[in-house]
Amino acid sequence: MANLFIGSLAFATTDDGLKEFFEQIGEVTSARVINERDTGRSRGFGFVEFADEANNQKAIDQLDGKELDGRPIKISVAQPKPQR
Repeated sequence: MANLFIGSLAFATTDDGLKEFFEQIGEVTSARVINERDTGRSRGFGFVEFADEANNQKAIDQLDGKELDGRPIKISVAQPKPQR
């Protein structure tokens, strides 16, 4: 399953807010804002996964550059983590 990488998130954006925003496209199975380990503060990016992968392109087409919590967001298909 390909995840979407969501960049330029406002620090106020929560997992629930992210999920709600992307549910206008389709069913979201997971939405995570990535936080700093030490402070718990948002790192300004997150990941979204749709139940139907066909919604990934639809989300990129319709929501990339749109405002979420006052900031225009950047959306792309997430690259797999490199093996260590």
